[in-house]
Order: sequence, then C-alpha cells, then structure tokens
Amino acid sequence: MSLVGKKFPNIAVDAISEMGDNLKINIFEEATKNNKKVLLFWYPKDFTFVCPTELHAFQAALPEFAKRNTIVIGASCDTNEVHFAWLNTPKNNGGIEGVTYPLLADTTRNLSNILGILDVESAEYNEELDTVLVEGSNVTYRATYLIDESGKIFHESVNDMPLGRNVNEYLRLVDAYTHVQEKGEVCPANWEAGKDAMTADRNSTAAYLGSH
Repeated sequence: MSLVGKKFPNIAVDAISEMGDNLKINIFEEATKNNKKVLLFWYPKDFTFVCPTELHAFQAALPEFAKRNTIVIGASCDTNEVHFAWLNTPKNNGGIEGVTYPLLADTTRNLSNILGILDVESAEYNEELDTVLVEGSNVTYRATYLIDESGKIFHESVNDMPLGRNVNEYLRLVDAYTHVQEKGEVCPANWEAGKDAMTADRNSTAAYLGSH
C-alpha cells in the first residue's frame, strides 16, 4: 500500500554519525522540527557492491540537496558498529569513507517493517519451535522516501536490489514539489527547474502540449 500523501511514521530509530556518535533519529521530527525536506534512502547491506556507489553518489549531491533545504539520511538493517566500520573503510576498498550524513541502524526492523520494504518471502509461526520462521533475506530493498516540511511523504519508490538509483531524479522531484508549493502550478512530464509548468486545467494542458 502506498504511503504517498500520508505522514511518515513517527518513530525513533538508532543511527550513527560520521564521527561514530550513537544517535536516535526520528525522520518525522527531522522534517517538522527543522522545517526541512528529508530524503531517506534504504539500501540492503553494508560492505556490498552497488550500495557504496549509491552512498557516494548521495554524498556528492549533498550541496545540491542543501540548496533545496533537504536533509539526506541513509538507512539499512545493519548495526551502528558495522556502519562505523564501513565509514572507516577507504573508498578504493569498497568502503564509504568520506560520507558525512547519518545512517539509520534499523536492527529491530521496526521502521522497515512498518514501511513494508523488507525482502521477506514468507513468515510463518512454527508451533513446535514456538517462533516465527522467516523465508527471505529480511533486509530492505532500495526504497527511497521524500518527506516535506509537514512530515508528509510526497514520493516513494522501491528498486529491486541489483538496481542502483539515479540521484539526479530525486533533485528534480524536490525541485518540482517545491515549485508546486511556491507557485501552485503542476509540473508536466520531464519538467525541470526553469521550464514552464502548468495550471491544473485542460486549457493549460492543451496550450502546453501545443507548444512542445
């Protein structure tokens, strides 16, 4: 079920800073208390292959997100200790040394379970063992959430694990949403900052299509 248009879950999760400080981060409060947009991206595991390329790509784009009043936060189900080890592993050795945004450590899987982004094929209660047995990796897909200043989700997307994200698309989506907020106009296909937008009526659509 899509969460777009709904408030992001108001829940605090363990996290770590680039300096190794243990934190508690509530994404909803990061947005509402700081009056900022938040980009939260989930990746499957530390010390893997596609994941560090994404973390470095978001790091390189941090100045652009900052210009747009947007906080970037990464997340996986790894522990803070594993995050810290990865943060201290050089880039040329598959590490994420140089990443400066915080990383959630959703080891309880409370938040990722609420969001419904865990790779779980089945979860069945075993009466003999008196426990729930899970089939699947039980780590997250590459899920991405954009949250506005009121804590509302205005974009969500989920990639299968082998598929890396296009960071520039999230900058475009932030630009488009901000344009809607400020101008009250809607943004057509392939819209980018500086291009014409439309009012939400058929005449505007016809005029736009006629000129493009």
